[in-house]
Amino acid sequence: MGADAQGPVGASSGWPAPVDLSDLLPGQTNGVVTMGLERVKGALNALGNPHNSFAAIQVAGTNGKGSICSLLHGALTAHGLRCGLYTSPHLVSWCERIRVGQGFIAPATLRNLLLELRSLAQQWSLTPFEQLTVAAFLHFHRQAVDLAVLEVGLGGRLDATTAHCRRSTVAFASIGEDHQEYLGADLASIAREKSGVLSPGCVAFSGPQPAAVVAVLRQAAAACGAAITWVPPLAEDQFQALNLPLRGRVQRDNAAVAMAVLEHVSATLHPLEMQRSRKGMGSVCWPGRLQHCQWQGQPLLLDGAHNRSAALSLRQHLDDKASGGSIHWVLGILANKDAIGMLRALLRPGDRAWLVAIVDSSCWSADQLVRQLPEPQAACLQLAPPHLRPTWPVAVALGQAFQRPPGSEACVVVSGSLYLLGQLHHQGVIQVVEQN
Repeated sequence: MGADAQGPVGASSGWPAPVDLSDLLPGQTNGVVTMGLERVKGALNALGNPHNSFAAIQVAGTNGKGSICSLLHGALTAHGLRCGLYTSPHLVSWCERIRVGQGFIAPATLRNLLLELRSLAQQWSLTPFEQLTVAAFLHFHRQAVDLAVLEVGLGGRLDATTAHCRRSTVAFASIGEDHQEYLGADLASIAREKSGVLSPGCVAFSGPQPAAVVAVLRQAAAACGAAITWVPPLAEDQFQALNLPLRGRVQRDNAAVAMAVLEHVSATLHPLEMQRSRKGMGSVCWPGRLQHCQWQGQPLLLDGAHNRSAALSLRQHLDDKASGGSIHWVLGILANKDAIGMLRALLRPGDRAWLVAIVDSSCWSADQLVRQLPEPQAACLQLAPPHLRPTWPVAVALGQAFQRPPGSEACVVVSGSLYLLGQLHHQGVIQVVEQN
């Protein structure tokens, strides 16, 4: 481990260690997805609607939700506000999803909450995400939070976080194609589902969006009497002045939205000092996004890009930083993802890519994709030998990726799924150099 390395997430980094809740919740990639608000609203009502005791800022979108949430939470906490944060998915520990101030929920507290809610969860047939949402709302109530920042899990209109009735402020991260099996086949359909977080009288903020998304959000806001403000990206010098730990051109969009929301909060809910907000935003920790790590003392980059638009942003960042060498990709792509679109966005002539397995998940293999990709991308795929097929074991793929010819400047990037990144952190096979 190099002098700057901090060890794996969940070890010495301050990030929560893994917690076994397998007797209460299924694994992240095999949980039940059932859309609707009736169940979670029924359960919350049975508890006396604990979420009514605090206001919430809800963040919807496809890519960048978590970054906006972490920036908002960091700024609000820096002002001494008792601020809750609810995000998903997690990298290593279920406890990552629920925070009050700087503290993650304790494993024993989360377990006790889930046990306390077990009969109610059975009565209302709550999905795992709904169980966690109810647990978060109850925890925030008991911790007497002033305000909570809620990341939408899937879609928006029927997402469990939308059961919160005091969401007067909404933020939209970039909206793109993902989860089409639940949200619709085209961008307009997806945007309609995500615009469902808007409610009468709420104030919404959005960064740049595709034209089809802009039209849908405008129509939805007008239909329900919400106000929506379009926020331009921060200029490069403005972004650099913030000194954020988040990298990539797309973070100029996310930071601009977060700052617009903070200005609104300062004007309507609680006065905020810009300098203190900047300090809080600069202190955020959001692993797995353009994160510099090491494997066996060798540098690699981790990024959780898991759809085509996120892959395009990742490739853009790498091209901006290009040193002229090729890229060796270690990619874990879940079977329900647009692997063709992602690989066309990521791969360039001279690159090499190993498609790897994610624990307890069905993933794409190179065998399935090599005939569906155009020749430049297909030539990059490394077929696993017969005794290892269909997908490469991660450790073997990493070993292959670091076997670079003498004089080669190829860098190694691990991407395709946050679940893959979480697996590597959990197993302790990588060391963190810069903790985002």
